[in-house]
Amino acid sequence: MAKQAIQIKTSDGMAKAGLFRSAAPAKAAIILYMDAFGPRPALDQMAERLTDEGYAVLVPDLFYRNAPYGPFEAKTAFSDERSKAAITGLVGGTTQEMTIRDSGAFLDALAAQGLTGPVGIVGYCMGGARALNAAASYSDRIAAAASFHGGNLAGDAADSPHRKAASLKARVYIGTAGVDRSFPPEQSARLAETLRAAEVDHVIENYAGMAHGWCMPDHSAAGAERHWKRLTTLFAETLGQVTPTITT
Repeated sequence: MAKQAIQIKTSDGMAKAGLFRSAAPAKAAIILYMDAFGPRPALDQMAERLTDEGYAVLVPDLFYRNAPYGPFEAKTAFSDERSKAAITGLVGGTTQEMTIRDSGAFLDALAAQGLTGPVGIVGYCMGGARALNAAASYSDRIAAAASFHGGNLAGDAADSPHRKAASLKARVYIGTAGVDRSFPPEQSARLAETLRAAEVDHVIENYAGMAHGWCMPDHSAAGAERHWKRLTTLFAETLGQVTPTITT
């Protein structure tokens, strides 16, 4: 397995990304949408684990428009007012529409690497909503989409992912924290009803007792293995039989 640092041309500049792949042909490609702390060794570790499952994995920097920034320590960033303000500004300054546009460039970058088949995506924290919006916007390419401790998935904002449910063709998995102010019960109920009405193949699962961020190895290890089982099952069932398209 090797990590290749690449740059992806977007409509707004050049986005840095890590492309993880093994020497063997990949089953399919995965895009991993970061959480609010940005690309870092913890995300590399997660990408490597997916690569071990047989996938090529792209981890783009969604905050590239504001680089350089950070680095941030996941366990302490929000207890420090300076880093908290910096992260809040980065998240607020990177809109859903920006990430939707960028996602087209990410898919093109995978195709340029020889990965032209159906793609799986997974997003964490702020990446959860972005993954769902990307899946709805590029439904011809994205076959499976997962969100873990994603916030505001069915809020009042015009760019809330639930508003694009009718455009979703991907299989969808939503893993929610037991108690999470960014995704309260009323939003979960709204999302479930919207996905059902749109006849989207989906699962919404509540990880009781888990706090926001439980999946990340540098934030909280509790419950992380359960999340991996759900994620790899989603991808195996949806992408596992895809004919390898990766070239060397």
